[in-house]
Amino acid sequence: MNIPILLSTAYLPPVQYFSKFLLHSEVWMESQEHFIKQTYRNRCLILAANGPESLIVPVEKGRSLKQNMAELRISYDTNWQHTHWQAIVSAYNSTPFFEILEADFRPFFEQKFEFLFDFNQQLIQTILDILEISPKLFLTKEFETVPEPFLNFREAIHPKRQKALPDSDFEPVAYTQVFDDKFGFTSNLSMIDLLFNCGSASYEMLLKSVGKK
Repeated sequence: MNIPILLSTAYLPPVQYFSKFLLHSEVWMESQEHFIKQTYRNRCLILAANGPESLIVPVEKGRSLKQNMAELRISYDTNWQHTHWQAIVSAYNSTPFFEILEADFRPFFEQKFEFLFDFNQQLIQTILDILEISPKLFLTKEFETVPEPFLNFREAIHPKRQKALPDSDFEPVAYTQVFDDKFGFTSNLSMIDLLFNCGSASYEMLLKSVGKK
């Protein structure tokens, strides 16, 4: 599509999020909005032994309730990095491609990042590199409520199904998951779920999810 798309930042975002990089030649990341709680901006969803599990990056609380996304600092009051990485290892160490891709992701849970936006962006770029996708990627310079001529997806992709907006351009494609014998196929988890389970076939699964053959 020639229409540029506007996405919020996100922590290890879901498959739907990355499908947008295939559909839109120009992707803009919103860096000037205020932080919104209970969204993918600081959480991801993985499939653990007991079902879907949310991993949430804690952030520092500022004096103002309206904190600029690009200036939002990660909190290290708890050892969340160790907790997140152990959860990821426990969920995916038996997947076919975990050992191959482990080295790409482990450093993010050993090195401390100051800002959530920077942390997210580097993770997103790592996943794009693994997928060998090279979009035209830009950061917003100011916030616009109704940006033109962008397709505005800042709020469309949401961890709460009742808040997510309909997306006719994305149809989840089932793939083998470690715990699908217990839960069946669980769609639209973090992109790492697809990568660890499918490896080099992940790009093809993304293409199928947007109807491209």
